[in-house]
Amino acid sequence: MELYGRVRRAVFVEAKSQREVAQEFGIARETVRKMLRYSAPPGYQRQQPVKKPKLGPWLGVIDAILQDDQTKKKKQRHTAKRIFDRLRDEHGYTGGYTIVKDYVRLQKVRKQEMFIPLTHAPGEAQADFGEAQVVIAGVEQTAHYLVMDLPHSDDCFVRAYPAETTEAFQDAHVQAFEYFGGVPKFILYDNTKIAVAKILGDGERKKTRAFCELQSHYLFEERFGRPGKGNDKGAAEGLVGYARRNFLVPIPHASGWEELNQRLLEQCRKHREQRVWGHEETIGERFEHDHAAFLPLPATPYEACEKRTAKVNSLSLVRYRANDYSVPTAYGHREVLVKGYVHEVVIACGSEVIARHRRSYEREDMIFHPLHYLALLEEKIRALDQAAPLAGWELPECFLHLRRLLEARLGKHGKREYVQVLRLLETFTVTEVTNAIRDALHLSTISLDAVKHLLLCRIEHRPPRLDLMQYPHLPLPQVATTQPGDYMALLGEVPA
Repeated sequence: MELYGRVRRAVFVEAKSQREVAQEFGIARETVRKMLRYSAPPGYQRQQPVKKPKLGPWLGVIDAILQDDQTKKKKQRHTAKRIFDRLRDEHGYTGGYTIVKDYVRLQKVRKQEMFIPLTHAPGEAQADFGEAQVVIAGVEQTAHYLVMDLPHSDDCFVRAYPAETTEAFQDAHVQAFEYFGGVPKFILYDNTKIAVAKILGDGERKKTRAFCELQSHYLFEERFGRPGKGNDKGAAEGLVGYARRNFLVPIPHASGWEELNQRLLEQCRKHREQRVWGHEETIGERFEHDHAAFLPLPATPYEACEKRTAKVNSLSLVRYRANDYSVPTAYGHREVLVKGYVHEVVIACGSEVIARHRRSYEREDMIFHPLHYLALLEEKIRALDQAAPLAGWELPECFLHLRRLLEARLGKHGKREYVQVLRLLETFTVTEVTNAIRDALHLSTISLDAVKHLLLCRIEHRPPRLDLMQYPHLPLPQVATTQPGDYMALLGEVPA
């Protein structure tokens, strides 16, 4: 560039001839003329495309392979090395690998998709699920977290669940709307089966019943991206990765899902303090524009659960999502309604809730409540020692002590009376029954009636009145008739 300036100055300013300048700088006169035509080196401009005498006859084959790859999954597309091998083995190609690699790389660059910058009005949202490893109660497992992004303000919401289920999807929306203080006008989704039952031929979607119920409750409009095109909801896709890198690294340890979600909520609130490139306002300040465009929250939140009808089997179990949950034996062989929440399963018969259980995400698991089987166990007392619902039921030691004494005194009937004592737990708390059993053991009144009487006396704050005639195994006290002279013993004098 410096030589360009000196040559041009010598001709145009110092009025030297082109011959003199060429001799002075040792360059050709044609080069001097070119320097006078351009103020800077114009660079090399190819007039004709590069000829590829060795690769040219096979360019059509390479283009056909690359075009066919567009319909295949990315993990099973041709590499440049694989194309080179096929050209050599199947088509007799004798050239080198480098020119094949360079051509394939250039064609792939040309075929990369281009995008148009978009603008987002306030009140719009995008939602998607992501996955990350977490440790809950000491167990490492996969967390499925739903993110909801507001592209206008870049505000976000993240909540984690044990599985990507319908009830998790619904609960995340309920919690997100509560966090935002309103409902977005539009929400963009991918074609998740939770929301889309079927993609119709004209591009329309047949929505699932669960999604329609959620939408009817909150009145937002839905939009669905093109199948397999994650860039249609780029904000949510970006938030999935951002949340994993910034909220879930290092792998979080929590005692339960609620603790983990409280931490994620704190991270979302902290995120509002940031300022995104290109904006002077913080995310929290720009969120006010979104909030002003939101739909209002309904008077009551949506009940985020999956509802299914089922029938109680002969073991008093109800099957839900490949697991069995117990109900009281009085409801055997009856139709019930199962409500599957994220962390709880509620079973109702008619208008009455008959059972509540923790939600299990295992398969072929059996979740019992011992109290559901006590009424039947009282009738089938021989099954007491082998009853699966009672296995692992942790009760205070005094319960076992009472059972041993009842069986020692009453034999088989003692087992039945022990089950009747257990049935007190259907009405009273474990603490109340435990205290009554301890009182009965202390007084050596080993029977159901005594435990029940002592239990009621404790609750009603009155002294017990036990009829010892009901306990023939206890020694009766002998009280003699008192004589007037007996009182002299109190004075230390003995009558003559």
